[in-house]
Amino acid sequence: MTATFADAASRWCGLAARLLGWRPAEFWSATPAELAMALSAADDLAALPPPTRETIARMMERDADE
Repeated sequence: MTATFADAASRWCGLAARLLGWRPAEFWSATPAELAMALSAADDLAALPPPTRETIARMMERDADE
């Protein structure tokens, strides 16, 4: 049985709506990587080191420049 793109997208959109509270526009504007990150278990993210103060300062500077 082969699912069509529309079938798969409908299922993923429904999953994002139920689990994340995303509306269709939020689902369609997200990248596959963003969807995967949003749906990943908290344990998966525990392995990532937190950002340093310097990293946060650089991000804030970049945002201020935009």
